[in-house]
Amino acid sequence: MFSVFLLAAILIVLLGAWAYERRVYEKRLSHIKVRIHVNGIRGKSTVTRLVAGVLREAGYQTVGKTTGSAARVILPNGDEVPIIRRSAATIIELLNIVNQHTNEETEAIVFETMALHPRNQIASQNLLVRGNISIITNVREDHQDVMGESLEEIADTLSLIIPTNGYLITAEDRPHLRERLARHAAERNSTMIYADPAMVTDQDIAGFEYLSFRENVAIGLVVADLIGIPRTIAIQGMWNSRPDIGVVSIQHTHWKDKQIIWAPLFAVNDRESAIISVDALQPYCPPGTTRIGILNNRYDRADRAMRFANIAAQDIILDYWITFGAYETQVTDRMVELGFPRERIINMGFSVNPTLEEIFNQVTDLIQGEQGMLIGLVNIHTPQAELLLEYFNHQPDAPLYVNDDLAWERYRPRTEVMKDYMLRHLPHLEE
Repeated sequence: MFSVFLLAAILIVLLGAWAYERRVYEKRLSHIKVRIHVNGIRGKSTVTRLVAGVLREAGYQTVGKTTGSAARVILPNGDEVPIIRRSAATIIELLNIVNQHTNEETEAIVFETMALHPRNQIASQNLLVRGNISIITNVREDHQDVMGESLEEIADTLSLIIPTNGYLITAEDRPHLRERLARHAAERNSTMIYADPAMVTDQDIAGFEYLSFRENVAIGLVVADLIGIPRTIAIQGMWNSRPDIGVVSIQHTHWKDKQIIWAPLFAVNDRESAIISVDALQPYCPPGTTRIGILNNRYDRADRAMRFANIAAQDIILDYWITFGAYETQVTDRMVELGFPRERIINMGFSVNPTLEEIFNQVTDLIQGEQGMLIGLVNIHTPQAELLLEYFNHQPDAPLYVNDDLAWERYRPRTEVMKDYMLRHLPHLEE
């Protein structure tokens, strides 16, 4: 009998301690006036960084948290702390970050959701973040095993983080899915705001030295407008925010008096992403730029090689295509069969095994004016692609990674150089 009373006493003490800690946690959260919870399928980490940058630039004491390529806590001064995990990631990580990195001076948090399963999304919003502004970047097919088989079901799961009496911001471009998200918001007495990419100008995009998507920038602008932050401050904050590891860095080099803009999209290997990504490069191309695509095909990716032959011929409009790696004859024949001119396809893969100098000589021969853009697609690893990657990795504007603090000290002055360059070569941006 004594043991029963002892166990009951221990349980009461534990429940009391839990209730006390819960009250302290909720009080800490309630003192943070801007609480932003970022959800969606693509772009969550980037949007988290951009929105945190907007708030920092406006003077808000802001703590951010990303879960993407490298999980990070973003401190109010912009410095970053890696999140070290001793086991699998759990949503409790959000509670620990609030307890460890926020205080009475914290005015805003911007947290990327860690949850996939519906019940975890509910717990993240209702217990851990209690966001008053929720962001759903987009609705795409992914994680169907836990989020739902159809786009509509995935939209329903993502909507579980929508606040009560708050705001939902989304850049989802399909009207029927936006309407579905709006209905979920209305059920919670929240207002949905569409982040229209049309509000983002070429000048806005040109200020980034890495590939940026209008949809993500538009979300940052909507957050700024909602809070009352001037547009110029919001854009500057997004320009100054550190990119996530793995973003595509836009680089430049000269060869034979030709300017070459390098956009390595080798990690882009599906049709929708390829079309969107190539289209997003347009602001980085001054008028008259020759645009050259690379189809970088591996021997063990035959299906992908032929799929991209169809995409290159039918869905992406570029001036020339260069083939690297394998399946050059098959890819060329397929593109010609679909109507792409044979003379605008140059084979420089295993049929040639070119040197770096031969690749650049061929590229400059194709450039009609003073400038060309070289865009890599399909796969990362072939000898020809690795020659280019190795070359650009040693250029002064090589990508900087968020865990390289010494390199980051050089990032801000370099962004100014980048903006000066873009304004010199894109004079229409000064208008």
